[in-house]
Amino acid sequence: MVPIDDTALAVTDTGGPGRPVIYLNGQFASQAYWRQVIAELGSDYRHITYDMRARGRSKRSAAAASFETHVRDIDAVLVARGVDRPLVVGWSYGAAVAVHWAARNPDRALGVVPVDGAYPHDYPDAPPERVRQFWRRMRLLLPLLSRLGMAARMSAEQHAQSNIELIEISAALGPILDGVTCPVRYVVATGANLGGGHDEMESARATLTPVLARNPTITSTKVASNHSKIVRKDFRAIADAVRDLAGAPRSRGRQSR
Repeated sequence: MVPIDDTALAVTDTGGPGRPVIYLNGQFASQAYWRQVIAELGSDYRHITYDMRARGRSKRSAAAASFETHVRDIDAVLVARGVDRPLVVGWSYGAAVAVHWAARNPDRALGVVPVDGAYPHDYPDAPPERVRQFWRRMRLLLPLLSRLGMAARMSAEQHAQSNIELIEISAALGPILDGVTCPVRYVVATGANLGGGHDEMESARATLTPVLARNPTITSTKVASNHSKIVRKDFRAIADAVRDLAGAPRSRGRQSR
C-alpha cells in the first residue's frame, strides 16, 4: 500500500532489472485486468500495476473523481517504487491519464500505449445533466457494481463528475497529442461496447486519424475486440505495442492491422 494524501493505493510491482512498464486502469476497473498482458510480456519487463483511488483494493479518497489527482498519483507510485523512466500503458480512462502524464514529462516517458482511449472526441450527446441523471438512477447499485469492478467506492455525484470531467478532457486532447514527443502506439478496438453504440464509438476512434497525420511519433493498430473486451482478448496486440516501444521482437504471428 502506497500512502498518499487521504488514501493509500494498492500497488503490485514484479521487481527485477527489466524495463519498467506502469499500467493505468479503466475508469472504474482494477489492476487485475492486466494479468494476461503481463504474462504475455513475461519477466523481461518490470511490471507495475495499481488500483486508482477508491477502486479495487485502494482506499477511499475525497479526490477520487479528479482526473488531475490521478495524473499526479502516477508520480507517487513511481517514487515509491524507485522508478523514473517507464513505459506507460493505459486503457480507456487510463489512456487519457497516460497521455497527459507523458505530455507533462517528456524527458521521463519512454513511450505510451493508449488502449482504446485518449481520443480527441467531443461528446455532444452527453451533457452534464444527462450524465448526472444516469448515475443518480444507478446509485442503489453502486455498492454491488464496485465489488464487480464496474464502479468505484464513490457517490453517484462523484461518478458523474468523473464522467463529465473525462468528456471535457477528451474534447481538449488534440493539442496535447500534437505536443507529445515520445513514441505513442495506439491499440484501437472495433465496434460497440456496453457504454456506447457502434457508430458513436467508431466516430470517436476516427478523431485519431488527423492526429496520426500531424504527429509522426503516434501510430495505431486496429484489433477485432470491442472496448470492454480488448484488454483480455487482444492482450497480445497490447504486448506487441509495448515490445515495439521497447525495441524488442514482436510475438510470432501477430501483425499490425
